[in-house]
Amino acid sequence: MNETRREYLKRIHFVLDFIEKNLDADLSLEYLSEKAHYSPYHFHRVFLTVVNERLNEYINRKRIERIASILLVEPTIPLKDLAYKYGFNSDTSFSRAFKKYYGVSPTTFKSEGKKLLSKIGIEPFSSEKYICSIDNMKQWIKMNTQITVKELPELKLASISHIGEFDKAGTMFERLIAWGHQKKVLDTSDFKAITIYHDNPNVTQTSKLRFSTCVTISESINTDGEIRQITINKGIYAVGQFEIKAEEISKAWKNMCIWVIENGYEFRDGDYFEMYHNDHRTHPEQKFILDICIPLEKTDNSIPDRTGNVDFSDDKEQNVDYHQLIDYLKELKAFFHKEYGTYFKLGNIYQGNPNFSYFSLTTEELKNQKLKFVIILNHKTLCFSICLSGQNKSIRKKYWQMFRESDWNKYHLAESINDSLSIIDQTIIEEPDFSNKRNLTKQIEKESLKFINEVKDILEY
Repeated sequence: MNETRREYLKRIHFVLDFIEKNLDADLSLEYLSEKAHYSPYHFHRVFLTVVNERLNEYINRKRIERIASILLVEPTIPLKDLAYKYGFNSDTSFSRAFKKYYGVSPTTFKSEGKKLLSKIGIEPFSSEKYICSIDNMKQWIKMNTQITVKELPELKLASISHIGEFDKAGTMFERLIAWGHQKKVLDTSDFKAITIYHDNPNVTQTSKLRFSTCVTISESINTDGEIRQITINKGIYAVGQFEIKAEEISKAWKNMCIWVIENGYEFRDGDYFEMYHNDHRTHPEQKFILDICIPLEKTDNSIPDRTGNVDFSDDKEQNVDYHQLIDYLKELKAFFHKEYGTYFKLGNIYQGNPNFSYFSLTTEELKNQKLKFVIILNHKTLCFSICLSGQNKSIRKKYWQMFRESDWNKYHLAESINDSLSIIDQTIIEEPDFSNKRNLTKQIEKESLKFINEVKDILEY
């Protein structure tokens, strides 16, 4: 499990625990997203992706389940009291919601609940269930798309916005194109038709969804009635290329969101949009040829290619992709575990960034000092390095100051502890030969132990 997915599951589990303990409290989207340290828009997207259930539906289900559980053991409690305690504003809304979920009225359940218990079959959320669904997602992605992570340029657009059903989009595009031809402002050299979603359809009711149909323009425009200018800023996006029917677009969006999490990226506040490459009405199967574009946080200047691999084309001749690098790092960790497992405790391999990965080594003594050594593989330069790091920033700062104030300068000291996980570090392999893994592993072993022993001597001194 990569660190990004681990963090998503950690935060969602925290919220699920909080909901479970506070079902009788006000559990608004804004309040829970703050608890998870996400914006409301991103929180609901991540929640649905991980739990596979909309937030409000999940809360209502858990509240009804809680009431049902109480009724099974304390059937004398008035239904009205339970309904109001758990957030239902009227007997009617509570009864309707309860019957929709259990198939019987709360009154019937109150008298026959124990007989119906075996039919309830409430399945709790588990990370295992989420992870198992990943194979299905990967297979669907493989069959239906290629996903690229890349920087998209700024797009200058003329747009018409609408609140409500998406069936108005076709006529909106027709009005835009006719207007653009009349004004002679369409970018005919690189024409693009785009839909920007201003609301998350998983949060906002369909009747209240706001979206904009857009076309690229060659020059800035002034607002002209319903037509105004929108600019999509330059940035990093996950771009999925699809040729699918209209009813599959929602599934494509969901699988794209899962792909973002699974590949260690972070969602970014920005425009989520579709870019169309055909008129689906002229397609023999009425399919849309489109790109789905999800804004991502930029982690480094290195941009992965469409398979999630990093581009090593700068000056390296070796044909090594991301997955091969991770496989080798697993072999390297297994080697250290076999040879030094009684001495070192090894950490998990970090894969949360497409540009580097690492694992840690620590001893009982170092653990007491809250220190660890870390072997790092830079995917862009293909260099291996090792560093001394600390459990947290205050520990790193403490030892960084100690080394800075000493006259010991055998290894590189981090310029500043504010933007570095390293206290001191050393490049141990600059040009690794992955065609001879056995020799490469022995080189890393030799240089790593040299660094570790020399630093340990100084720490003990």
